[in-house]
Amino acid sequence: MSFPATALQEAPAPAPAPARAATLPPSADAITAVTQALAASFGNRLVTSLAVRQQHGHTLTWIPNQPPDAVVYPHDTQEVSEVVTLCAQHGVPVIAFGTGTSLEGHVNAPYGGVCVDLSQMKRIVAVHAEDLDCVVEAGVTRKELNEHLRDMGLMFPIDPGADASIGGMAATRASGTNAVRYGTMKDNVLALTAVMADGSIVKTSTRARKTSAGYDLTRLLVGSEGTLGIITEITLKLHGIPEAIAAGVCPFPSIKAACDTAIMTIQTGIPVARIELLDEVMIKGFNLHSKLGLPETPMLFVEFHGTEAWVKEQSERFGEIATEFGGGPFDWATKAEDRTRLWEARHNGYWAGRALRPGADTLATDVCVPISQLADCVEETKRDIEATGLIAPIAGHVGDGNFHTQPLLDLSDPDEVARVQGFLDRLVKRALAMGGTCTGEHGVGQKKIKYLEAEHGAPALEVMRALKRALDPRNILNPGKIVLM
Repeated sequence: MSFPATALQEAPAPAPAPARAATLPPSADAITAVTQALAASFGNRLVTSLAVRQQHGHTLTWIPNQPPDAVVYPHDTQEVSEVVTLCAQHGVPVIAFGTGTSLEGHVNAPYGGVCVDLSQMKRIVAVHAEDLDCVVEAGVTRKELNEHLRDMGLMFPIDPGADASIGGMAATRASGTNAVRYGTMKDNVLALTAVMADGSIVKTSTRARKTSAGYDLTRLLVGSEGTLGIITEITLKLHGIPEAIAAGVCPFPSIKAACDTAIMTIQTGIPVARIELLDEVMIKGFNLHSKLGLPETPMLFVEFHGTEAWVKEQSERFGEIATEFGGGPFDWATKAEDRTRLWEARHNGYWAGRALRPGADTLATDVCVPISQLADCVEETKRDIEATGLIAPIAGHVGDGNFHTQPLLDLSDPDEVARVQGFLDRLVKRALAMGGTCTGEHGVGQKKIKYLEAEHGAPALEVMRALKRALDPRNILNPGKIVLM
C-alpha cells in the first residue's frame, strides 16, 4: 500500500480524542498547602527552584517545557505514598520522574503539580539467582542493575538507548535492541509495587512465572505512563549471560535489501539476539559522533547469543541470507570492547542524528508494523523524507518491525515545522494502514494522543477512560497523557 508524499501532504492529522472534563491547574492555595507540608516532611528533598523544576519538565522532543510547581525526592514506597496522599487531599497533580529520557512528553506538567523524582530509590532489594529473577526499586537504572548482576553470570536484557531507570522503563513499556530475542518490558516484569491515586500501596502479583489468579494488574500498569499508579518496586525476569556472543555489521546496496534480509532472518527462525537497521544517513551520523569509520550505506548491525558452535552456525546462516540480497562483506566484532563500541554507538543514535545538522532542533519518533510490511513501510517513509526535503535518519529494531526516524528542523521556521508535522502524520497513517501502531516503544505521552482513536477506535478509547476514571477519579496522576479526560 503506497502513500506518495505529494498525495498525502494535505491529508489532515487524525482528530484528537474528544476531551472530557479537563483537569484545571490547582489553586495557588492548594499548591502552597502541599509544598509547605512536603517541606516539613522532606526538608531539602523538596525543591521549588525554577532551574530544577524546568529540568523535570524537560522532554527530548519539540513539546515546550512545562515544569511542575515543586519536585520531591522520596527514598521509599512509603514516602511516595505520603506524597500522593497529600496531593490527593488537595487535588494537586502528581508526575512520576525517572531519568527524564522519555521522548513523547511523558514528564511534562501541563497543569503544574508535584514531580515525584524516584532517582534516589536505588535499592536492589533481592536477587534470586536460582529462580532467575530480582526485585529492584524504581530508581535503579538498567546499567546499574547489570553491573550488580555481572559477577553472578546474569543479565537484564532490555536496553533502550538511554540508561533509563527500571521504573520508567516499566511505566513506558520500554524495549530496545535485544527485544527480538528477549521481548520487551511487558514480557520481563513479573510483579510490581505501585502507589495508587489515593496513596494506597498495591502489590500486583508474586514471583511465580505464571498465574491465573484474578485480573492482570501487572500488565495494566506496565505501559500506563504514570497515569494509573506510580511504580516504586519491580520484580524482573533475569537471563544467564551467554557463553558466546558474536556481533558484526553488514552493508547493503539498498534499504530494501537490508529490510528483506531482516525479514527473511526472522521468518526462517534464526534466533538472532539483535538485528538493527541503519540507513546511510544514520551511518553518517554514527561516523560523525562515534567515529566508527563505516561505509555510508544502509547496514544491519547483528548479534548472536549462545554456545560457540550455535553462534557460529547461526552467523553462517544469516550470512547466506544476506548474500542472497546483495549484502556484505561482513565485519565481525569479535572482541568485547569492539562489540561495546558498536552498540554504544547505536544507543547514542539520538545524539548521532543531531550531529548531522549542528544547532538544529530534533525529535525522535517511532512506529511498528507487522514484519511482512516492514520493507514497504521503511521504503515509502524513505521516499517521503526525500520528497519533503528533510534530514531524517532512520534506525530500527527491525527484527520486530519497529523503526525510528529523527527529523532535524529549525523550530523558528514555520514552514519547516509544518513540513515535519505533515511527515509525522503521514508516517503514522502509513503504519496504521499496514496493520501497525503509532508507537512501538516510545509511548503516547502528550504527542501521540491524537492518533489513538484512529488506531484503537472510539469504544476502546472509552474503555481506557473508564479505567482511568475508576483508578484515578480526580485525574491527578500525570494528567494530560495517553487519554484526555
